[in-house]
Order: sequence, then C-alpha cells, then structure tokens
Amino acid sequence: FGDRPAFHCMGKTISFAELDQMSQAFGAWLQLQGYNKGVRVALMMPNCLQYPVALYGTLRAGGIVVNVNPLYTPRELEHQLKDSGAEVIVILENFAHTLQQVLAKTPVKHVIVASLGDMLGVKGVIVNFVVRKLKKMVPAYALPGVLRFNAVLSAGNGMQLKRVEVGQEDIAFLQYTGGTTGVSKGAMLLHRNILANIEQAAAWLTPGLAKERAVIMTALPLYHIFSLTVNCLLMMKIGGENVLITNPRDIPGFVKELAKHPYNVITGVNTLFNALLNND
Repeated sequence: FGDRPAFHCMGKTISFAELDQMSQAFGAWLQLQGYNKGVRVALMMPNCLQYPVALYGTLRAGGIVVNVNPLYTPRELEHQLKDSGAEVIVILENFAHTLQQVLAKTPVKHVIVASLGDMLGVKGVIVNFVVRKLKKMVPAYALPGVLRFNAVLSAGNGMQLKRVEVGQEDIAFLQYTGGTTGVSKGAMLLHRNILANIEQAAAWLTPGLAKERAVIMTALPLYHIFSLTVNCLLMMKIGGENVLITNPRDIPGFVKELAKHPYNVITGVNTLFNALLNND
C-alpha cells in the first residue's frame, strides 16, 4: 500500500511509504541510543501525525508501547511512568509542564517533545504560532536534555534499523486503565493478542466495504484501546486511511473535516452524534 494515504491530519497526508521511512528512522534512533528489545516507550499525545510514527517505530525496534492519556494529572503520570518502567517518552509540548513536575521521580531517560506543527510543512509554522502565542495552549516548561521530535527523525534517517526477533508471546503494549477503581493498572497485551484483535475487526469490517478503500474518521484518541485496534492497526492491515481529529471537542471544526473526506467508517459514536446535531 506504499502509495496510499495512511494518515491525514490538519491538512497534511502521509503515505504508507512515508510512514515506513519515518517509523524506521524513529526505531533506528532508539537502537542508536542503546535501547534493546523490550524497552518501554511512553506516548503522551492526542491524535496527531507523530503518534503513528512513534508507535510503529517503537514496535519495529522491538519495544513496548505505553499509551498515556495526555490529560493525566502529575500524580497519575508519575504512577504510570514508574509502574511501566518507561525509559523514553514522546510528549506533545502542550502537556510538557505536567511531565516537568514528576520527571525526576521516574525512570525516563530521554524526553522527546513534539509540536502540533512539526510534520505540517510550512503550515506548521503558522499552527505552532497560533497554538503557542494566540491560543496560549502551551504552558511554560523546563525539561533537561529535551529532544525535538523532528531532530530525532533526522538523526535516525539513513541509519540501518537492526532486525529484532519478536514472537507472539512478547509484549506489544502496556495499556492502562482509567484508574476509576484505585490507581491505573497496566494490561499486558501480547503481539498475539493484538494480531487476534486485528483479525476479528477485519472479519467484521471488510465485507461491508465492498472493495472500497477504507477511509476512517478517527475522532476517538489513538491511545484508547478501541481506536488503537480498529483505527490505527486495522487500517495498516487493509490499506485504509486514518483521518485524525486532534480535538474532537471542537464540533464545528469536526463537522468541517467530515465534509472534506469521502469517509466510509467512523469511530466515536458520541462525538459523531454531537457533530451531526450541529451540522445544518
């Protein structure tokens, strides 16, 4: 599916071939730092293009993905990073101030900060200016030795990604609960578990597509296990496109995005319902 669009966000589309190259660069960077199979990499981002790049890069390097809710409080974030043993975290700069408060108490060795406009080309400069200066959505933060997401990709670009033998019984994700009954707890999802879930989702979805290319509106956050499986991972199997909605609470913006894409699959029932109610 190299030439097909894989992910679209805020007007920018990356193909499967581009995702292949960028995720390989991210995985190679992890190996360049001395991280081996089983390294825990925390991803603390909403739906944005950096998420799938870091996700697949981690898996390709034999790592374990630790999904983190960006809305966590410092106490919740500290618990999850310590409980998971995460040594690397990729975090959107909007939430870096939360990490700043607990970083010293965690096993994290490398902090990679992403900005919403990182992968949007020239438009990204405008997006970052609006997010930082006009909407003031990036609280001030100070993190030692912080790395920028694009710099990490540049460092890994052209480096050889060493093949890592991963078996079905190896852990792919540490997926944490919402902590509604005590502290958040991590479910160990094996590669076998994930593959089985993808096959089940494909068996349910693909007959209804009638040989169409799947275009899925991804309003539910990719760090959520349902969206992770049915949107992010399933579309990889069938060559579908994820249209990422970064802020599904912006209903007018969501409605405009719906009008731009010939989607045939959508997740996030409540979000869709609210969007349709507001669509004149």
